Amino acid sequence: METTESLGYLKGLLDGLDLDDNKKETKIFKAIIDVLDNLTEDVDDITEGMELLAEQIDAVDEDLAEVEDYLAEDEVDFDDCCDCDDYCDCDQCEEFEVECPVCKEIIVVDEDTVLGGSMPCPNCGELLEFEVECDCEDEE
Repeated sequence: METTESLGYLKGLLDGLDLDDNKKETKIFKAIIDVLDNLTEDVDDITEGMELLAEQIDAVDEDLAEVEDYLAEDEVDFDDCCDCDDYCDCDQCEEFEVECPVCKEIIVVDEDTVLGGSMPCPNCGELLEFEVECDCEDEE
């Protein structure tokens, strides 16, 4: 029996007892039934809200699955790409080996560092300066 049906059964039992409405016991029983009635309505409201929420979550889940599928189509395979930990576009992510003229340490630097023009050698502190030459031709 569901809660609503059980409550209806209790109300019927109370009415069937034909109790005197002026007695304290009758007032208590009726107050208890009223509280149970309110609780049943609250439970029904919560159940309806949860069902609505479940429908909304299912819709969001479907939308998210579509977004994941869309993004998976453009996914970059980093194993075939480079040693970067972050997302990169390999045309822009290049590394260069530079030898320090003082300590002869080989240092690997990225394109941004080279474009910055200089950096101190992490081994000896010597200022390493980079010159950038462009191999591209001016397009008209």
